[in-house]
Amino acid sequence: MTILTTLTLAAGPLLQPQEQPGTNDVPNRGTTSVPTGGSGGGTQAAWSVGEWIGYSALIAISVLLTLVALSTLWWMLHAWRSRDALRATSFSPTPRPAAHRFTLLVPGRHEEDVMGQTLDMLAKQDHPDFEIIAIVGEDDPGTDRVVREAAARHPGLIKVVVDDTLPKNKPKAMNLALKEATGDIVGVFDAEDEVYPHLLTLVDSRFQETDADVVQGGVQLMNFRSSWWSLRNVLEYYFWFRSRLHFHAESKFIPLGGNTVFVTKARLDWSNGWDAHCLAEDCELGVRLSADGAKVVVAYSPEAVTREETPPTFASLLKQRTRWNQGFLQVLEKGEWKKLPTRKQRFFARYLLTMPFIQAATGLLIPLSVVMIAFVKVPTVIALISFIPLAPTLMLLAVEIAGLGEFGRLYKEKVRVRDYVKLVLGLVPYQVFLAAAAVRAVVRHSRGQNGWEKTEHTGQHRTAGEQLEVVGFASAVTEPDTEGQPAAHDQHSGDQHTDDQQPSSDRQPAYAGGDR
Repeated sequence: MTILTTLTLAAGPLLQPQEQPGTNDVPNRGTTSVPTGGSGGGTQAAWSVGEWIGYSALIAISVLLTLVALSTLWWMLHAWRSRDALRATSFSPTPRPAAHRFTLLVPGRHEEDVMGQTLDMLAKQDHPDFEIIAIVGEDDPGTDRVVREAAARHPGLIKVVVDDTLPKNKPKAMNLALKEATGDIVGVFDAEDEVYPHLLTLVDSRFQETDADVVQGGVQLMNFRSSWWSLRNVLEYYFWFRSRLHFHAESKFIPLGGNTVFVTKARLDWSNGWDAHCLAEDCELGVRLSADGAKVVVAYSPEAVTREETPPTFASLLKQRTRWNQGFLQVLEKGEWKKLPTRKQRFFARYLLTMPFIQAATGLLIPLSVVMIAFVKVPTVIALISFIPLAPTLMLLAVEIAGLGEFGRLYKEKVRVRDYVKLVLGLVPYQVFLAAAAVRAVVRHSRGQNGWEKTEHTGQHRTAGEQLEVVGFASAVTEPDTEGQPAAHDQHSGDQHTDDQQPSSDRQPAYAGGDR
């Protein structure tokens, strides 16, 4: 026997240990015969029914959140896909001469703090041919007084329409005012809006350049420092009007905005105005027009946006978002979107209109997921899946951070470090809020509670300087000229009908006030 053979035989028991009878387990690796949980190596029992339900819910919400985040990210970045695409979303820098007459509808209910200034600003439009119809309820003496004072400052330009019907809401108000409209294009504004003085000229040119049926202008909330949620609300509007609506317009399915939207009178006559029973009358009109093949053009230029404010209280924001979500559910249930000609359009419509259901389901599953992560030993693979939504969420947050910086540059607002911190810290609470609003909308819709919950306005977006400018302008236009008439807006007097020259107190057609 050689030395090599002797050494090999001696080492054999060490290199090839004897197997213990009755087991085939791999050392230090446990068993693969049943599912395992957590990161431990011990043998686990098969999943119970409760575990199957819980793990399935966790996977479902993870996949759902991932898909929603990815689609949202894609739409948010649509306008920035190229320099030419971004340029194409703007109004023309060289507008054409005026070719249309405009009727501007301004519904207001309990808006005495802001509506007078809004009407004064609208009256400063440099377009040669337009009228303003201010809408107020008979049970709202404060707003009625402010509106009539504005009409007295701008005779022949502002009409006042009053409503004594019940219940009151915004679409009813606009439908009644539509009967008074003399323009071939009808625009809608809210009672607190600050409107660019050259907007009508730009919109008129856009109609001529594109032969559109609808032109949707931009709206931008401004008071991003007012509260922790106002920052995120401002960015929502920024990305919605700057990018997402352009995507929907190109897809030929668009839920229109509630103001700074202009529709040809012919199209409004075709549609019988707005749906008087819908809580999202703007979305509903957009769906019907899209289904009929109407051409909708979206234009956004930072200097030409209509400036607004976020709701002043958290409760008001919750009611506003609930109303929008509930309106989307009404539009979904109505089914006009099914008339869209292509499968792709119907898919987009169904996805957008079911978003309240998606957010509501997400809101109900989030607490379950948190409890499971905190108190249940989740299998490794399930835990990994639950972290998948984190990647697109962080990408969304990065885009929002960049968007906040761009918002500050465009609107000459100083964005501080604390604002970026608030943006990051508010991500999760705001998503929980959106889910809560969606749940509330689903509950109200299922109970048939379709009352209009109004959003109050306080003028937070108006600086002291802008208010002084409005006051100064109002004083100037009330100074009589040599003939005893206000000097401003004489160019519009010849455009009005004879009965428009009567004092506004003598003109009170029946009308439903706009409870927004």
